[in-house]
Amino acid sequence: MPRSLLVLLLLVAAVAGSWLARSAMVRWRDLRAAQTYELAAEARPALVRAGAAALCLMCVSALGVAVLLGERGGVRQAVAAVEEGRSAGSADGAAASAPVSAAPVSASASASPSPSPVAFAAVGRAAGGELMQGAVPGPDGRARTVRVWLPAEYGRNATDRFPVIVLHSGTPGRTADADLPDVFDGVASAVQQGKARPFVVVAPEAPGGTGHPCDLVAAAPQAVADDAALRSAVGAAFRTLPAGPAGWSVLGVDGGAPCAAAAGLARPDLYGAAAAVSGRYDAKALTGAAAEAPGAVGARLLLAAAKRDTDGVASGRAVQAALRDAKSRAEVRTSEVVQDYTPERERLRLVRVAVQYLAEQLAK
Repeated sequence: MPRSLLVLLLLVAAVAGSWLARSAMVRWRDLRAAQTYELAAEARPALVRAGAAALCLMCVSALGVAVLLGERGGVRQAVAAVEEGRSAGSADGAAASAPVSAAPVSASASASPSPSPVAFAAVGRAAGGELMQGAVPGPDGRARTVRVWLPAEYGRNATDRFPVIVLHSGTPGRTADADLPDVFDGVASAVQQGKARPFVVVAPEAPGGTGHPCDLVAAAPQAVADDAALRSAVGAAFRTLPAGPAGWSVLGVDGGAPCAAAAGLARPDLYGAAAAVSGRYDAKALTGAAAEAPGAVGARLLLAAAKRDTDGVASGRAVQAALRDAKSRAEVRTSEVVQDYTPERERLRLVRVAVQYLAEQLAK
């Protein structure tokens, strides 16, 4: 086999092995964090990546021996190729973890001086607005789906900037609107009734690797779905207010409610307010998340449930009492008066109440 081809194969194996090893370490840290808090987590992704990295290492060793059997000049060229592969692998890792990155991580992207922004394409219409979708790289380098709902008011003035609601999902690998397609109707109705200003709604795919993404957020607040890369991508593609508590909030409905509560309590530095609708909560875990929140500003959280949802009402009251007993800085309100003919109509009204609360709190 020509020596140049051996060097090329060696370079590819080194880069692939570096990326797989880094990805396996990330997955392993997530698994250890989940096990620490007795959360359900899958070890298979980490094991698969570790095995693939080991296979790449074997290939690098075999190819290295083949190249080293060549001439002395070939030896020096092989060493240079390996060092170049390591540099490319390190550049890929930096691109995946950079807080302002908005482009998918790849070997070609690491070579470009400035990554291109994420492209969002229209995938339909909902509640009078436009639904966009894009793919943003996650902490492990894997592209994740992000849906963005633009209200009808977005296209009426090309200079207006809009506050953001991050809509959390409680289903691994899915966006919240996939389980609750009518959630945008609740947001739009709050605006139509004059109870809130228009919001841009960002619905990121819930992280995988565990069957309980919301428990993971409570245990490790850095695991919020809208990390720095996602916020940068959204800010570059849409006319939103700058990321931060002055213009960004978080919402969760049903299965996503514990995610929103945990994110809001743990990260008041990211969200100006949080609202959780019809959820079931772990009061102890949420109290712990609130206690470790950065900064001196307390979180602002609304826990809303329909009047006939006795379990949801009791769960919300338990969280409120636990935070009060722990003397938490968090300001927690509950809403328990909504009732209507069907659960769907109650959910619509509860989302409307939640959006009104978020609008009021961001205006302060």
